[in-house]
Amino acid sequence: MYRLRTRDCPKSNQKRRWGLPDRVFFACGACHILAFAFLDRYGTANSTALWIKPTAGHTGNHIVVAHGEWVFDYHGYCERNRYLDHVSRLARRWWPGWNATLVSLPTHVLVSEAASKTYDGLWLRQPDQYYCDALPRARTFLDRFAPPPWLG
Repeated sequence: MYRLRTRDCPKSNQKRRWGLPDRVFFACGACHILAFAFLDRYGTANSTALWIKPTAGHTGNHIVVAHGEWVFDYHGYCERNRYLDHVSRLARRWWPGWNATLVSLPTHVLVSEAASKTYDGLWLRQPDQYYCDALPRARTFLDRFAPPPWLG
């Protein structure tokens, strides 16, 4: 988990955000684009985008791909409970009292600003709303990882 200080790299400065290293870019603001690219390439009926939605008054939104006991994000693959425990422990160090709920999202929501806004507290940029289209970058980043363990 990365914690990007917005005063150093504000969300409004898309050119600066585009210049971040891939892992930071997909950890801090484009996780949903990576999740979409992953589902587009490897998704099955049992795969879903999972929004880690912080409780009211907290920050730390993140979207991963979930498949049974596995999750995938910019780290790669991890056992689901181990990953969620790690995220919770780290977030509580930074933001005391942090907690989150898990919300399954349909794949199309990940690349549609309008569809994302139908979920309370969610607003996602479309791939073409970044400094450059973020989807090709996500697809290239995926090439660093082996296919998911559940595909055998």
